[in-house]
Amino acid sequence: MRTTTPLRRALITVTATAAVVLTATGTAVAVPVHDAAAAPHTAALALSPLHSVVGLAAERLATADLVAAAKWGTDSPIDDPAREQQVLDNVAAQAQQLGADPDEIRVIFRDQIEANKVVQRGLFQRWTDHPDQAPTTKPDLTVVRQEINRITSALVQALADTSENRGTVACRPELALAGLQVHQEDHLDALHTRALIRALPSVCRG
Repeated sequence: MRTTTPLRRALITVTATAAVVLTATGTAVAVPVHDAAAAPHTAALALSPLHSVVGLAAERLATADLVAAAKWGTDSPIDDPAREQQVLDNVAAQAQQLGADPDEIRVIFRDQIEANKVVQRGLFQRWTDHPDQAPTTKPDLTVVRQEINRITSALVQALADTSENRGTVACRPELALAGLQVHQEDHLDALHTRALIRALPSVCRG
């Protein structure tokens, strides 16, 4: 049974106060119910040292919408072990070049990959239930993966840069704060919030 971490509690609380609407293209956008009241308070908070890590994780998750649209209606599966292994090998090699722990970075990116699949599965289910919201055009998956690679490299760098922060007792509270800030900045819906929670459990050590 998964324990409820401070990050999960914080983001679940935020999600509970958000109303999710769908645009004409089927993209979900979270509209905070108390946005006017909450924004000044959140804006006054200093950015968490882990803000860059969480922001890049959320940016990487946003590409899952494009991956799902590219795969929708094709024989391409959501699970792609060969591609996943390539990503893990590449981030481990980059981590080693940066002086970071390759095994640690592999674990963190395994969570990124699983979180990406949370979004893809969620969108597939939505489009199955509501065909009128399904994408009518398919992005070029090769181009999308180039963008994923760019974000991935930036995220490895951010993880290396925050290695000291991620090993302190303050890491989890700082991660929760960063999650709340990114949630509000990016207006994450329930699906992407759930995926972001899935992406972050291994960021802090211990």
